Amino acid sequence: MSAKGQEDPGEDLTSRVGAESPCSDMKRAAAKKLIERYFYQLTDGCGNPECDNQNCASSGKVTNLTPNQAAAQAIQLFSQEARLCDGTQPNKVARTTIEPGPASLAKSLPVKSVNPTCSDEGKPVPFLTEPKLLDIIQRCKSEGSYSLLIRTLGEVFSSAEALSRSFQKSAENDSPLAALLDRAPVALLGPPGDLSKEAVRSLQGEDKEEDSSDPSPTEPHPDDTSVDLPAVRRAFSSLWSLPGEAFESALVHALVNLADNIELDLRVFGIVPSYSTDSLLNVFLIVFEIPVLGSSEYLELALHMLCKAASCLPLSAQAKLARVWARHSKPRLQGLLQALQQLITVKVIGGSFTRDYCVQDADTITAPTKVMKILYYASMLAGELDGPELRRDEEGDVGDLEKTPGQRNPSQALQDPLATALSISSLDARKPYIPFNDFYNEPLSDAIEMDKDFAYYKSEQPKKFSFMNYAFVLTPATKTLGLYYDNRIRMYSERRMSFLQTVVGQPTNPYLRLKVRRDHLIDDALVELEMVAMENPTDLKKQLVVEFEGEQGVDEGGVSKEFFQLVVEEIFNPDYGMFTLQEETQTTWFNPTSFESDAQFTLIGVVLGLAIYNNVILDVRFPMVVYRKLLGRKGAFADLEDWSPTLYRSLKELLDYSGEDMADTFMQTFRVGYKDVFGSELFHELREDGDQIYVTQSNKREFVDLYADFLLNRSVERQFKAFRRGFQMVTDESPLALLFRPEEVEQLVCGSKNFDFAELEAATEYEGGYTVESEAVRNFWRVAHSLPPESQRRLLQFTTGSDRVPVGGLSRLKMVIARHGPDSDRLPIAHTCFNVLLLPDYGTIEKLQDRLLKAINYSKGFGML
Repeated sequence: MSAKGQEDPGEDLTSRVGAESPCSDMKRAAAKKLIERYFYQLTDGCGNPECDNQNCASSGKVTNLTPNQAAAQAIQLFSQEARLCDGTQPNKVARTTIEPGPASLAKSLPVKSVNPTCSDEGKPVPFLTEPKLLDIIQRCKSEGSYSLLIRTLGEVFSSAEALSRSFQKSAENDSPLAALLDRAPVALLGPPGDLSKEAVRSLQGEDKEEDSSDPSPTEPHPDDTSVDLPAVRRAFSSLWSLPGEAFESALVHALVNLADNIELDLRVFGIVPSYSTDSLLNVFLIVFEIPVLGSSEYLELALHMLCKAASCLPLSAQAKLARVWARHSKPRLQGLLQALQQLITVKVIGGSFTRDYCVQDADTITAPTKVMKILYYASMLAGELDGPELRRDEEGDVGDLEKTPGQRNPSQALQDPLATALSISSLDARKPYIPFNDFYNEPLSDAIEMDKDFAYYKSEQPKKFSFMNYAFVLTPATKTLGLYYDNRIRMYSERRMSFLQTVVGQPTNPYLRLKVRRDHLIDDALVELEMVAMENPTDLKKQLVVEFEGEQGVDEGGVSKEFFQLVVEEIFNPDYGMFTLQEETQTTWFNPTSFESDAQFTLIGVVLGLAIYNNVILDVRFPMVVYRKLLGRKGAFADLEDWSPTLYRSLKELLDYSGEDMADTFMQTFRVGYKDVFGSELFHELREDGDQIYVTQSNKREFVDLYADFLLNRSVERQFKAFRRGFQMVTDESPLALLFRPEEVEQLVCGSKNFDFAELEAATEYEGGYTVESEAVRNFWRVAHSLPPESQRRLLQFTTGSDRVPVGGLSRLKMVIARHGPDSDRLPIAHTCFNVLLLPDYGTIEKLQDRLLKAINYSKGFGML
C-alpha cells in the first residue's frame, strides 16, 4: 500500500490480492521467502553432501520431483514448519527492467535458470509488466513529466524481443511455484502454523472435495498463450486514461519500427533465429490489443504496417493466432474488425486506382485483408461449430457420377490453406461470434474490377493477390460477378473447342441447344438434357440456348429466363409428385416416397445448376438445409428450425426438460411416424426395436439427433443424392463453394428478398428521346409505384423476363425505358434479353396505366417485331 492508502500499481502478484496494510505485506513477503527456500531445498539442495534432512535434495532422500510437485510440496512443508537447512538460499537473479525502481527489483519472483532477459550480447532486454507500467504511470503523474513513460514505450514497443517478454502471465515464465503462490495469496497472511488444511489445498490447486493425491496443476491447453491478456487490457486502459499527446506519437513510431523490422526478418529469414514463433505471436497478441488502432495516427501509420508484418507469418503461426484469439480475445474481436474495416475503407476511398494499378496491388489494402482472414476464422472458432461428423462423404456421390477425363471431383474443390490448417470451413460455422455480414466491405467491393481480379485468381506465375481467395470481404453481388466471369470464360472455351473440332472435320454445336414445346415442356426438356448428360456431360457447360417450337423468339437471355421459370413452376408443383410443400414454411422439400426414378432427380439438379451457370434467377423456395447439403454438409437438428419450426420447438422442449419422469411425461419411443403424399401413416424405427425404447434423460440427445438425421438425410437420401449429382455435373469445376456460403447460394438461386422499386427507378436509363423529366416517364413511375406488389412483379417479369430481384437488389438491374413513337393505342413492348421497355409517348396517365396493365397481365410467348 502507498502512503496515501491507495493500492500501489507496482505491487507483485502475491501482494496485489487481499493486501490491506503494510503489516500484511510484510507477512506475505516473509511467507513467500520461506516457500522459496523450501522449493530450492527440494530441487537444488543445500550443498552439504553430508546433509541428513529428508526434505533436502542434498541428502539423497528426495525423489526426482517435477517443478509442479516441488512447488506443491514446498507449500506443504511451509504449513508444517518443516526443517530448513542453513545453506538453502533462493537462487534469485533479479530481472533488469527499464528504469527499475526499488519496488520492481524487490518484487521479481526468483529465476532458477540463467537470466533469460539478457540478449546474446549480454545486454539486458527491457520488458514490461502490468505493475511496472502502472508504477511508471504513477511516477510520471507525480513528477508531472512523461519522459520516462515515453522512453519506456519507445524501447519496449520497438523491439520484438522486448515486447515478446512483456506482460507474461507470471514473472517467472509461468513457473509452477509462482502460479501456486498466486493461486490463494490470502492463505499466506498468517504464520506457517496458522495455515488451514483448506488453505494448503487451495495453494496446491486442490478442491476440498477432490482427492489430494494429485497435486500437479492442470496441463496447459495447446491454444493457450503465455501473454496475460487481461493484464494487457487493464494496462492499456490505464495508459489511455492519460492525455494522448503525452505518449502516442512515440508509441506510433515505435510500432512502425517494430512492424518494419519483423516484416523484414520474416521475408528474409522466414522465422527469425533470435526468437521463436510463439514469441512473434506474443508480439502480435499484445499490439492488436491496443484499443485505438482504428483512430488517428495509428490508422494512417501503424496499423497497416502491423498488418503487413502479421501477413508474413507462416501458416502454422496464423492458425495458432486464430485459435488464441478465439479462446482468449473474444471481447477484442469486434473492435479489431472495425479497425481493419476502417483502414481498408480509408485506403480505398483515398486511393487513386487505374487499370495498371488496382486495389489488388495496394498492400495497404491487401495486408489488412489477410489479417482479417485470420480474424474471420477466429470468429468461427469462437462461435458455434458443427462437428466433423456432419461433413458429407463425397466418395459415394462421386463414385456414381459418370466423369469425363480431366473433370475434378467435388471433394477436390479448392480449399483455403488456413482453413485446412485449422480443420474448419465456413460451412461448419452454425453461428459465428461475429456475423458473417459484418465482414463485408462495400466500398472495397464496389472498387474491385472483378474481371481483373478473376484474371489474378486464375494466374499461375507469378501468383498475384486475388480477392476471390478472400471472398468473405466481398458482398454477394460482387462475388456473383466473379462467378459470372468464370462461367462465361468456360462457355467461350467450349465454343473455341467446337470451332477447332469443326476445322478438323468433326463439327459440333457450340451451344447447348434445347428445343421444347410449351405443352410438353418437362418431357421435352428432361429428355434432351438426359441425352446430353449421358452422351457428353461437358456440353452442359456450354451456353444455353432455348427455342420454343412454333415461336420466333431468338434467345439472347430472355427466352432462357422464361424457360427456367416455366420448368420450375411445373416440376416443383406438389401435384407432379417429386417434391412436397411444407405447409408451415411454404418451402419445397423432397418427396421421401416419390416413385420417380433417380434420373429425374438428377435432371432437376442439372436444371438448378444450369440456372446458376447461365445467371438466371429462379422462383424456388428451398429451406436453407438444401443449400448446406449441396455444398457438402449433412442436415442436423439445428436445421429443423428453418425446416419445421414447430417440430424444432417441440424437440427443444424435450431437450430442455429436466424431470426424471421423462418417459411417463412424453411417452415417446425411438419409433417415429410420418405421412406419405397420399396421407397414409408410415413408421420408422430410429434404433433396432425402437418401439420398445423410451426416450429418457440419458438418451434424449441421441433421439433428437437420430430423428433429425432421418428427416433431413436418410428419408430422402436416394432423391437428394441424385439431385446433387446433377447439380455437380454443371458446377463441379466452378468456384461456387469457394465464394459462397449456403445463405449466399440461396440468394444466387432465388435472388434478393429486398423488393424496392425506388432502387429500380434510380438505376433505370432512358433512350430514344426520353429523359428522367419526360412526362411519360414521370407518369410511368407514378403508375409503377402505385401498383400492388403482385402487379409490380408482373411488370418486372414483363420487362426483364423474371420477377426475381437480382443479388444486390434492383439497383443491380439496369433497365432501359426507350421512346416507342408518339402517342398511340399500341401496347408497350419489352426486349427481355436486354431489359428494354419500349414505351409509346402516351398523352395521359390514365391511358398509360390502361395499356401497361393490359401488357403485363396478358403477355405470354415471344414474337418478332
